[in-house]
Amino acid sequence: MGNILKCFKGDEEEDHYPYYHPGSRPHYPQQQQQADGHGVASLAHDLLNFESASMVPEGLRQHVTASKKAQIKWYQNMLEAYKNARTPPRTPEEAAQLVVSALNWIQRADLEGILEFYNFPIPSLPAASSNHRPSSLPEGVQFVLNTLPVNNQNIGDGDGFTAYVATTDPRESGNVPIEVHEMVIARTEARNRRDYKSADALQSSIKEAGYKIIVCSDEEILARKYRIRMRGIDAPELKMTYGKESKSALVKLIGGKRTTIHVYEQDQFDRYVGDVYCNCAFIQEKMLKNGHAWHFTTYDKRPEFAKWEREARAAQRGLFASLNPEKPWDWRREQRSGGGIQVY
Repeated sequence: MGNILKCFKGDEEEDHYPYYHPGSRPHYPQQQQQADGHGVASLAHDLLNFESASMVPEGLRQHVTASKKAQIKWYQNMLEAYKNARTPPRTPEEAAQLVVSALNWIQRADLEGILEFYNFPIPSLPAASSNHRPSSLPEGVQFVLNTLPVNNQNIGDGDGFTAYVATTDPRESGNVPIEVHEMVIARTEARNRRDYKSADALQSSIKEAGYKIIVCSDEEILARKYRIRMRGIDAPELKMTYGKESKSALVKLIGGKRTTIHVYEQDQFDRYVGDVYCNCAFIQEKMLKNGHAWHFTTYDKRPEFAKWEREARAAQRGLFASLNPEKPWDWRREQRSGGGIQVY
């Protein structure tokens, strides 16, 4: 690491890359660099200082809202990214890419704040359209969700759960309402002045807007909420026989883990219907083969799903250990016709 300054240093007198910060007037790095001395070499100096003294630059707090503890985590990641880089970055663009790759999991506003602090250009992140389907995906997939770890408490039953996707995700980053960004900043400011009542009220408003601030790896992350309905299976409702067991099986498969969801559509309850993958496993396959759910033939005709259910029946696994298990769609119909609780 002793040559980090040499490796990072570039022709900083040519660091003339004007860029725009969202919601602000044009900012010109050259002028700011003359005042603060920030740039590629300054980042190298700060990383060297962090490695030797575990200190982050004091001026950074004027550009970001995260805590000092979170900032320390950022510099750990940036230092590791530099050490692993095949070629040390020498230009503002290359240094910006290193920062973005190392910190692509933090809030977009803080990421832009770090780039602004060093007068690096803000790379444009592509915002994927929900109408765009990459050719490598199965036919019918509208878009893909890459979720944060799924909280066990957000798993409702054996075929549905609530997931959150970080707003640093390219698909989400350009779609966060400005009022949500403003509430996040206001909440951080309220917490800094120990006004927890206002901070809690702002947190509630953020939730009402469909977002949530989640702590992940000691870092607060703004994430968007998605209600998920697993495509092609129907698990027993919680009040049915084997309902709790089915939910527990799903908790073991995805609880506390990140998932990838291929979304096909939204149902009448505004849930996103999709195929769920976790740790290279197809979750519907696991649920069917182990008898934790039924093949929902009304909405899904995939022959492999029927085959997996038959295998579970033949082996009397899970709910099929019972001679005549009640089908969840029949149970829901009876509940509705009998004036029972609303189920879906």
